[in-house]
Amino acid sequence: MLWLLRANAQTHRAKPNIVFILADDLGYGDIGINGQKLIRTPNINQLAKSGMVFKQFYAGATVCAPSRSALLTGLHTGHTFIRGNAGVSPEGQQPIPDSVLTFTEILKQAGYRTGAFGKWGLGPVGSSGDPNKHGFDVFYGYNCQSLAHRYYPTHFWSNNQKIELEGNAGFLQQKQYAPDLIQRQAIDFISADDGSKPFFLFLPYTLPHAELAVPDDSIFQYYKGRFKETPYKGKDYGAGAVSDGYASQQYPHATFAAMVSRLDMYVGQVVSKLKEKGLEKNTLIIFTSDNGPHMEGGADPVFFNSGGGFRGTKRDLTEGGIHIPFIASWNGVIKAGTTTQHVGAFWDLFSTFAELANAKPAKQTDGISFLATLTAKNKQQHHDYLYWEFHEQGGKQAIRKANWKAIRLLVDSLPDGPVELYDLSKDPGEKNNLAFRYPAKAKELKLLMDKAHVRSALFPFKHEE
Repeated sequence: MLWLLRANAQTHRAKPNIVFILADDLGYGDIGINGQKLIRTPNINQLAKSGMVFKQFYAGATVCAPSRSALLTGLHTGHTFIRGNAGVSPEGQQPIPDSVLTFTEILKQAGYRTGAFGKWGLGPVGSSGDPNKHGFDVFYGYNCQSLAHRYYPTHFWSNNQKIELEGNAGFLQQKQYAPDLIQRQAIDFISADDGSKPFFLFLPYTLPHAELAVPDDSIFQYYKGRFKETPYKGKDYGAGAVSDGYASQQYPHATFAAMVSRLDMYVGQVVSKLKEKGLEKNTLIIFTSDNGPHMEGGADPVFFNSGGGFRGTKRDLTEGGIHIPFIASWNGVIKAGTTTQHVGAFWDLFSTFAELANAKPAKQTDGISFLATLTAKNKQQHHDYLYWEFHEQGGKQAIRKANWKAIRLLVDSLPDGPVELYDLSKDPGEKNNLAFRYPAKAKELKLLMDKAHVRSALFPFKHEE
């Protein structure tokens, strides 16, 4: 019987562990490997040196919930179920239904132990969108994106159990820093590995999203006084505080830098724990962000060049809102120190992970596996196009085909309106609209944009209501 148990363990180990680290509102240029000069990110830089850097990878959307929906379902925002950040009472966002298949469900069916630690935002506890109903054995953190604006929240969720955070009750005090609590649970998940199953660890961290708040420790002290500061006045903790507010901050630049460096520290701790457990040779680590940098709560993406030279920020469909950092590291499998120009997006992760786990691919998907790029084996398939839509600020659509990018604004009122056209190979900053110079190309992408969008009853454009 012992030999059979060992054989089963070896079979499981043939499937790699997967660690997916998802920063929140981290811009393409916020990390050292993409040109950041003011913030130290040594662990993320080292992860890049040990693996592959994708220079042309895209988020699922330009805000949180639809980006995560595209990630987990393998469908772009013209097809995926959640296309906006709609909230529901008393706490949480519009839930994905039971009928929607996530890649975590197929990984669990393939024998994976699964855990998520951080921010969910795809359905309240007990709803059809509960993470425990979509393939996660364990969830710990913020269920609701609004509450995740605060770094000293009143409570967390551990699966379906509400965990009151003593010292943070009623937003009256700031005792328990949420990201640190999440990180401890994540490290414990890795520590619990016994070799019997491969695992998928999803780390949707909240850093550096929302309010500017960080413990006054050595990381913060390193940055304090280094930058010219304009204090930010927000909705502070105390009587009358709201869950989705942004706290005042005397040192907004130093605090933001410390938040990014704290995220970097967490990455280092994850890698160290994997090495301590002897798992680094059988674990794929991916580091990325859910969309471009935000401008709320005193954040200053211009000062830090968070967009890395791309135009726009969160809520834009220009490159700054959706072009994200993306690093993949897998000791002994991915060649260290490599870069790739392969064009990919969040909806590719479903197909990639399914192939990696020898699991059945999704019947309906907009994604393609990029495992061939990671391993430098076999021929890599390429997208015909990438598509995004956004249901705020009058409605927006964007499409990329080869090096051409088209953007349509004010979709709600001008559903057949003109598109802007850019050649990303010559103009990655999207400064020169070429729609009048190349009308045939503009028309081609406009028609393709219409084809990529399927009306959603929950998230229609205004003219579709």
